[in-house]
Amino acid sequence: MATFGAAPAGNHNPNKSFEVIQPPSDSVSSLSFSPRANHLVATSWDNQVRCWELTRNGASVTSVPKASISHDQPVLCSAWKDDGTTVFSGGCDKQAKMWSLMSGGQPVTVAMHDAPIKEIAWIPEMNVLVTGSWDKTLKYWDTRQSNPVHTQQLPERCRALTVRHPLMVVATADRHLIVFNLQNPQIEFKRIPSPLKYQTRCVAAFPDQQGFLVGSIEGRVGVHHLDESQSSRNFTFKCHRDTTEIYSVNSLNFHPVHHTFATAGSDGAFNFWDKDSKQRLKVSLSLSLSLSLYIYMCVEGLSLTSIAVSHFFPEYVIRTISWLNDVRSQIDMV
Repeated sequence: MATFGAAPAGNHNPNKSFEVIQPPSDSVSSLSFSPRANHLVATSWDNQVRCWELTRNGASVTSVPKASISHDQPVLCSAWKDDGTTVFSGGCDKQAKMWSLMSGGQPVTVAMHDAPIKEIAWIPEMNVLVTGSWDKTLKYWDTRQSNPVHTQQLPERCRALTVRHPLMVVATADRHLIVFNLQNPQIEFKRIPSPLKYQTRCVAAFPDQQGFLVGSIEGRVGVHHLDESQSSRNFTFKCHRDTTEIYSVNSLNFHPVHHTFATAGSDGAFNFWDKDSKQRLKVSLSLSLSLSLYIYMCVEGLSLTSIAVSHFFPEYVIRTISWLNDVRSQIDMV
């Protein structure tokens, strides 16, 4: 039996990843790669937004802390502007901040809600910021104005959001999935009950905007096509399970070139899948931990993936680590 309060036993880095310098001191809530440079942003429950510059040196990857800003309460989400100059973040202080990272400017509040902001995304095709909140609203913002350009009521609290213009999918509590055509963003295009029986954790739009993935706390992923004539191609599958335990699916991300996708789960593993052939392509070694594990994974560039690992014992955070992986070894599987 493990000693109460003791560090978890086992190999915490079986995949030989690279740990960033000065990682967050509390649980990581989101990760975002810059679309223009080797910069990684992480938000965390210690109220911080941190940025590192990443450099490849042969077979190794090094990280240099570049800058950080603070919120008044835990930060839950982040997004980059498409030009790579600006970071947006939102959290439990009910506000979204715009941080002109490249110019060294001070953060500016650009959005407000009546409850924590769970999701945030920049939509370059519309030049607007979208925020999803636990106040059961979705808001669109012109960052030059103090009031939202549109407020969309949601049936429940926002849990997850994915955008690939013109497709946007919002997952809410009570297993609602609301689909928007951003060419007419003020009207719901379709509302779908989740194909999964339990609470939604994450969603990811297909690269071709023809459908989306949805992951749940029950270790299961749903593949859903929007065109009803393609409904025969919809399916669900189990993942992040062993013979006796079921783990949450915490992240879904498509590879930007091969359009395979990765799932990351509370079992400490990340898996790679091909939805068209319905195959698992590769599975990572699982971190050997006796405590619950939450991993957030980003696949937003050709060079690196980023994984955040947070260990919990009941309500207390034991340790938080941010990992970097060389994606070239993962491309070999395709």
